[in-house]
Amino acid sequence: MELYQLRSFVAVAEAGHLSHAAERLHISQPAVSAQIKALEEELDLLLFERTSSGMVPTAAGQTLLAHAQKVLAAAQALRNQAKALKGEVAGRVRIGTMSDPGFIRIGEFLNATVERYPLLQMELHQEVTGEAFAKVRDGELDASFYYGDLEHRLVSRLRLRGVNYRVAAPAAWKDRVIDADWNAISALPWITTPSISSHHKLVRELFDKHGAEPSKVVEADQESVIANLVVSGVGLSLIREELALEKAAAGEVCLWRDLRLETTLWFIYQFARHDDLIIRSLLDVLRDTWKLGEDQAPPPRQRP
Repeated sequence: MELYQLRSFVAVAEAGHLSHAAERLHISQPAVSAQIKALEEELDLLLFERTSSGMVPTAAGQTLLAHAQKVLAAAQALRNQAKALKGEVAGRVRIGTMSDPGFIRIGEFLNATVERYPLLQMELHQEVTGEAFAKVRDGELDASFYYGDLEHRLVSRLRLRGVNYRVAAPAAWKDRVIDADWNAISALPWITTPSISSHHKLVRELFDKHGAEPSKVVEADQESVIANLVVSGVGLSLIREELALEKAAAGEVCLWRDLRLETTLWFIYQFARHDDLIIRSLLDVLRDTWKLGEDQAPPPRQRP
C-alpha cells in the first residue's frame, strides 16, 4: 500500500464525503475514490459504507483508521527528523488566530518563532473558535489558538491561561442595569455570536442556568466589533474582563454585578502530530512566550 492511499482513507473517514476529502487533498474526487477502492482490494476489506448522507467507516475501517493515522504521523515525523538531522526546522505551518492579537501574544509568538526557526514559513488565519477546532481536527490548520472547554480524542492542547468574561452594557444604560435582576437583564437587547463560537456557548450556559432566552438584536463574530457595539448603545454582551474593565474605567460601558464567566485559552493541534518536530518547536516557543512551567506540558497522547 502507498502513503497517498492512507491519506485518502483518513481524509474520507474524517470528512465523511469523497468531495470534501478531495478538496482537502487537492485532488479529484475520482482519484480519491480509486485510491480507496485500491486500498480495500489490497486489504480485502470493506472500509466504508456508502450512504445517502456520505461515507461512513465500517467497523473494520474504524479499527484501521487509528493505525493509518499513526502511520501517516510516523511518516511525517520521519521527514521532520531528517530535517532536524540537518539542523533544520523548515516548512509551512498554518495557525488559526482569534480575539485581540495582543491578548493572545501573537506578535511575541511570531517574532520568537521567526528568530528561532527562520526556515519556518508562518500563515495566520483568523477564525471563529468552532471553525478553528474543526480545521485543526481535519488537518486544514496545523494548530490554532482556541477558547473554551475541549475534550476530543483527535485533538491535543496546551493551556495558556484562564479567561474571565463580564456582562457589559452601554454606559447610558447604567440606571437600567445597575440594580436589575436577571429577568430585566435578559429582556434587554443582547449582542450574540455565531453558534460555533465559545463566546456563544458561554452566553447559552448563562441563559440556560436561568431558563431564559436572550433578546438577540444583532450577531457579531469579532471581539472588537462586539465591544464597539456595546459602547455604541446597541445592546449588552459578554466582554473579556480586561477589556471590559478598561472601557468601564473610561466611562464607555457599565458592568452588571460582579458576575464572571470563566473559560480557558488553549493552543490546539492534532494528537497524531504530538511528536511532529514543527509542532514540538511551536510548543517550545509558546512555553517561553507565556512563561509556562513543566506542569503546563500537553497531556500524553490518548488512544483514539
